[in-house]
Amino acid sequence: MSERLQPGDTAPAFTLPDADGNDVSLVDHKGRKVIVYFYPRALTPGCTKQACDFTDNLDLLAAAGYDVIGVSPDKPEKLAKFRDEENLKVTLVGDPAKATLEAYGAFGEKKNYGKTVMGVIRSTIVVDEEGKIEHAFYNVKATGHVAKIIRDLGI
Repeated sequence: MSERLQPGDTAPAFTLPDADGNDVSLVDHKGRKVIVYFYPRALTPGCTKQACDFTDNLDLLAAAGYDVIGVSPDKPEKLAKFRDEENLKVTLVGDPAKATLEAYGAFGEKKNYGKTVMGVIRSTIVVDEEGKIEHAFYNVKATGHVAKIIRDLGI
């Protein structure tokens, strides 16, 4: 199981393909704050709710200086379908190898319907302008989480 990140840690660098197959790197966002959220699977009810909440609040977050990147183990083709079906505006990237998910402590043992399974741990990491972890939220709920982040960040 990977270590969970703590405030003050350096955010692990990543370059992953977006829904159109273009590389997205954390370093491209240096100088801006980035909300990197990890979700289990595109086109599922909870993940759709969460992605729609981020999309609905994207202007507010952007105005406060935050970019948003959603990371799942899905391939770009599935991310494109997810984006198009739900009219998502957030940047979605795929990590089929799960290396970035593991680096961020967002993949490991979790409870699913009472059973312990290996999978994506729904998590949100806030990275500051210098690439350091500002906040690390693990085992978050899909519903209401974006509103909580906005409150916690004082936006």
